[in-house]
Amino acid sequence: MRLLKHEDGQSVVIVALFLAFVGIGFIGFALDTGNLMREKRMAQSAADAAAVAAAEEVYSGHSGNEQTVAKAVAKLNGFDTTLAKNPATVTFPTPTGNFSGSGNIAVTVSKPIQTFFMGAFSSKFATQIVSATGTAGGGQLSQTCVCLDGTSGQTLSLGNGATLDATGCGVIDNSTSNIAAGLTGGATLNAASMGMVSTSWTAGSNVSNGASTGTTTIVTGAPSCSATLPPAPTYSTCVADPGGSYGTFTFGPSMSSGTTCYQNLTVGANGSTCTLNPGIYVITGTLHFESGANGHSNLGGNGVFFYLAGNANLVIDNGANLNVVAGNSSELGGGTSPDLGVYDGIAFYQASGDGSALSIQGGSTSYISGALYAPSAAITLANGSSMTYPVGGIVASSLNLQGGGLLKVTNDTAMGSMTLGNAKLVQ
Repeated sequence: MRLLKHEDGQSVVIVALFLAFVGIGFIGFALDTGNLMREKRMAQSAADAAAVAAAEEVYSGHSGNEQTVAKAVAKLNGFDTTLAKNPATVTFPTPTGNFSGSGNIAVTVSKPIQTFFMGAFSSKFATQIVSATGTAGGGQLSQTCVCLDGTSGQTLSLGNGATLDATGCGVIDNSTSNIAAGLTGGATLNAASMGMVSTSWTAGSNVSNGASTGTTTIVTGAPSCSATLPPAPTYSTCVADPGGSYGTFTFGPSMSSGTTCYQNLTVGANGSTCTLNPGIYVITGTLHFESGANGHSNLGGNGVFFYLAGNANLVIDNGANLNVVAGNSSELGGGTSPDLGVYDGIAFYQASGDGSALSIQGGSTSYISGALYAPSAAITLANGSSMTYPVGGIVASSLNLQGGGLLKVTNDTAMGSMTLGNAKLVQ
């Protein structure tokens, strides 16, 4: 009884219990802190991956899809936005700091995390928000101005001093051949980019004998190109060629919104002088620009659109001097040509499926403000020809420039763009 009534050592028990309780608290706090740090690291990984994925969507021309992709990638990294309890959120804040430019995309991933020990002391500590932001950039878009639709063999050939000038825009070659594009004999390609669908094409094997691609960025394994083509114009009776003899001629519809169909149309025959009225021209045979008188085969075609129907083709002779301006485009002497609705910006359109070659011969000098669409045809520019496209681009099955030929093109929104390089994490 005396031992039971003895109070020696009670403080030791109390201290031991207190220390045990404190120790458990520290352990619980450490567990909560460690779990939150782990979730924070996972959130950072999810935000980084989501930012890169969203940037790739934007740079690939799929703007508007970045939210869906970012959520899917966040879920793959453990942050599900569809959970009934404590779902994650994926937002797109404005990029800040050194990467605040429009070429970067920031993604923030957040999620409430339930705690173990801290919530026992206060309900406000029952969950903690973990959040992290990733910023991606680095991808660049190159607008397309030449789309070569042939899928086999050599579809781009530059030789003997020819120049393809696509400054500020790009060429895409759909051929899967290892010889898809060939440059030789001092030929030059000046372009922002050249996308080769072929994965086996190399510049070392296909650019030779003084040819050069300059600062062109070359991408192999690129996605194929295509163009959004307008509908074919409606037409009825096609009249015979009115311009095959000497004289002064005015061709085309009486109204700029009208349509005229010719079985064939010869411009500049026998030194004749020709003017092209604004409007839509449908050709079912051959559209032929001859050398004309005094170095010109027409005195102007401002606001014109040529549709080559059936098996029609285009021929531009040695010495011909064109002045063809598409609807709502820049005229040679200044000003803007008449509006042609859905055909604005297009000078020549050879129907899909028409494989008749388009030939532009030596010595011709042409001002063509507007696109040339001939997706099934081969285009040849040869022997000193010069063709300038202030606006618009080219769609063809193949393109062959030889003998000092000069072709200048600019970007065409109907052909889309290509991504140069991959999106990457920058912050």
